[in-house]
Amino acid sequence: MSLLSINILRNRGINRLILLLIFLVVNSCSTDNFKIDDGIGDDGTGDDGIEVNVTTTVKLSQRPGVRPETTTGIPHVQIGVELVPEVHEELFRRVYSIAGIENRPSVIAGWEALWLTDQVTVSVPNALIDGREFGHIHDDGSLHIFLEPTRAAEAVETCWAIFHPFALQQVDRWNGFVMLYTPQSIEELNVTFQLIVDAYNHVTGQNLLATDYY
Repeated sequence: MSLLSINILRNRGINRLILLLIFLVVNSCSTDNFKIDDGIGDDGTGDDGIEVNVTTTVKLSQRPGVRPETTTGIPHVQIGVELVPEVHEELFRRVYSIAGIENRPSVIAGWEALWLTDQVTVSVPNALIDGREFGHIHDDGSLHIFLEPTRAAEAVETCWAIFHPFALQQVDRWNGFVMLYTPQSIEELNVTFQLIVDAYNHVTGQNLLATDYY
């Protein structure tokens, strides 16, 4: 665990409301709306009145099955989920075939980082974990990643993701940080990969199409 994570956890307690919110998210996988403050109002402007550019992306379907169980603290990981080898292999093939993403050890726990090369422009510096890492893949095939905040909320509502505790606590600059669940089939991988491409487009300002990679 990084020193930054330890300091944040020491200085910020999770109050009862946050614990209740985590419980509801973890145990709900329906079409009911789940809302977290994303800083964007109904008129399309941020809290400071500045217009927010929200990229139009592919609408997410509802994820089938039960939402995987996860820890509610740090480290934030899934519980009891196993990857499907051929799906995991295809996940890696697609992710690291995107120009400008290289596989490096993550700055957190040595996971497989989604690291932007120096040739890629970073348009949203706050969508980086540290250095040029905008996400990382865990050993079980789940991954943490930064999404544009409204896209993150949609991914959580449709049960493809869960907010990281820092995002739930509204720790500065962690808005939109989620964990995508381990895809169990190629069909699920298609949605997970769409969200990874969304994250890449968000942080770089590009407009790649996920379908160009499979």
